Amino acid sequence: MTDQVNEDKDTPKGLALAVTVYLLWGFLPLYMKLLSHIPAAEVVAHRVIWSVPIAGLVLVVMRRTGDLSEALRSPKTLMVAMIPAALVSLNWGIYVWAITSGNALDAALGYYMNPLFSILLGAIILRERLSPWQKVSVVIAGVAVAILLTTASAVPWAAFGMMLTWGFYAFFKKSLPIGPNQGFLLEVLLLTPPAILYLIWVHVSGGGFFLTSMDNTLLLLGCGVVTAVPLLIYANSAKLLRLSTIGILQYIAPTMIFLSAIFLFGEEVDAARRMAFPLIWLALVIYSVPLIRQMRAK
Repeated sequence: MTDQVNEDKDTPKGLALAVTVYLLWGFLPLYMKLLSHIPAAEVVAHRVIWSVPIAGLVLVVMRRTGDLSEALRSPKTLMVAMIPAALVSLNWGIYVWAITSGNALDAALGYYMNPLFSILLGAIILRERLSPWQKVSVVIAGVAVAILLTTASAVPWAAFGMMLTWGFYAFFKKSLPIGPNQGFLLEVLLLTPPAILYLIWVHVSGGGFFLTSMDNTLLLLGCGVVTAVPLLIYANSAKLLRLSTIGILQYIAPTMIFLSAIFLFGEEVDAARRMAFPLIWLALVIYSVPLIRQMRAK
């Protein structure tokens, strides 16, 4: 049932897909900011529902619907898929709230911390080995994150929530016993019933923004595209890279979010963040250059 067999190594295709998806996620706050007037839970429900037809179309084009049918008939696969499904829905909710409530810097902080968490999971659970230079990059990134954490006037719960939910999502997604595209569709299918029930309850209660105006309707429909397309790309990249490599590449998205928060959303940045920002990029360079040289040599 699997499309790819992970051999615990990095591939050029995986690297290209991962860079692409993190660039897309870097631009995502610009779209989510347009939804600031809509409750985060309602946005997440629409992200789930409208992702289904897009992910389904991908499987039809790829002629891999048979794999999904087999997964739907497997209680064991369904139970395993419930874990990443629950984690990704929580991550979406925290992220949407952070962006739309004026806390985009917390979202960036969460993504800055998450690669370190992914590397920790890879080293402890998957026994992934890091080179000496990669270890140096992890230490430098850790110093940067420590600077950010120690200057917070309050515990950044959104940042920690995003770190934990996405870190474990990446881990469990890697071990899902079906192909990446089938896995994503299976996840959103599992989330669709509660999402529909929630939206029914919202509309019965006299709320809800869907169909209230052309702008709101189009924005909520578009949630499917901005959600499904990057996650489908990510799902394919996750099985072509080591968990530690996925972790370090995730610095691309939070850097873009960080810049958007400052220059577009007008959020305040302190001196500590101005010190941490170049440290994190230094860590990325130190980690990535040996990796790219190794790939070119192969």
